[in-house]
Amino acid sequence: MTFVCFRTARGFCELISLKMGTLLSSMKPTMSILARSAVLDFGIQWGLFAIAAALKTEKFYDLAGSSTFLLLTYQTLKWGGTFHFRQVVQSGMVGVWALRLGMYLFSRVLNEGEDRRFRQAKNNLGLFFFFWTMQAVWVWLTLLPTQILNAQTNDRPLTKRDYVGWGMFVVGLLLEIVADYQKAVFRADPDNTGKFINTGLWSISRHPNYLGEIILWAGLYISASSVMTGKQYLSVISPIFVYLLLTRVSGIPLLERYGLKKWGNSNLYQEYLKKTPVLWPKFW
Repeated sequence: MTFVCFRTARGFCELISLKMGTLLSSMKPTMSILARSAVLDFGIQWGLFAIAAALKTEKFYDLAGSSTFLLLTYQTLKWGGTFHFRQVVQSGMVGVWALRLGMYLFSRVLNEGEDRRFRQAKNNLGLFFFFWTMQAVWVWLTLLPTQILNAQTNDRPLTKRDYVGWGMFVVGLLLEIVADYQKAVFRADPDNTGKFINTGLWSISRHPNYLGEIILWAGLYISASSVMTGKQYLSVISPIFVYLLLTRVSGIPLLERYGLKKWGNSNLYQEYLKKTPVLWPKFW
C-alpha cells in the first residue's frame, strides 16, 4: 500500500516537473536541478499527506521521508548526468543512511502501533499538513549540499575535505546505528519495562543518536564543499538546520519533556540528568 501510494505521488509530481520544463530550462543548470527537486519533494509530501489524512494514519510518514531522500539523490545525480566518483560515493552514503533510517523507523512504528508525535496531529488537518510540509523542507534543505554536488558538471581531484567529510559521515552513522541498537536491545528486555536507558553510548550522551545525525550531515556538507563556489557555500544551512531542528524544535526538546513527565520524580533520573550531557559528551 505504501509503495503504491509513493509511486502514485511520484508520478504526479514528475508530471508537474515536466510541465515546468520551459521555465526550468531558462535557469542555470544547478538552479534548474534544485528547482526540479523542490517540486518533486513538496509534491510527494503533499500528495502523501492527502492519502494519510484520508486514512488518518501516520505509519508511512517516516518511510515517505527516507524514500524521498533516496529519490532526490538519484534524480539529481541523473539530472546532473556526470556520475563523477565523488558524486557516486556521496550519493551512496546518503542512500545507506536513508535505507537504514527508513527501515528502522518504519519497523518501530509498526511494532509500537503508533507514532506518539501524531496523536493529536492526525486528527487536526492543518497541523497534519504542517508536519508533512516540514518533512519536505527537512528533506530538501538537509540534502542541499549533495544536490549541489550532483549538479556539478566539472570534476576536481579529491581533497582532504572529501576524506574528512566522509570520515565524519562514517563516525556519525556508526554512532547512530549503535545508539539505536543499544536502545532497541534495552527495550526488548522485559526487566527494563518502564525504565530509561543509561548504559552504553547513552551513559555519555542523553541523545547519542542525534549526535551522530548532526555529525554525519556536517560531514557531507564538508565533502560537498570541495567543489562549491560563491553562493553555493550558503548550503551550510543544511547542517545548521539539522542541528537546530534536533536541538531546538522536534528532537531533543520533545524527548526531554517526555522524560521529565515520565521519570521526573525519580532520583535516579535526576542524577542521570546531572551527570550526563544532553548532546556532546564530556571526557574531562
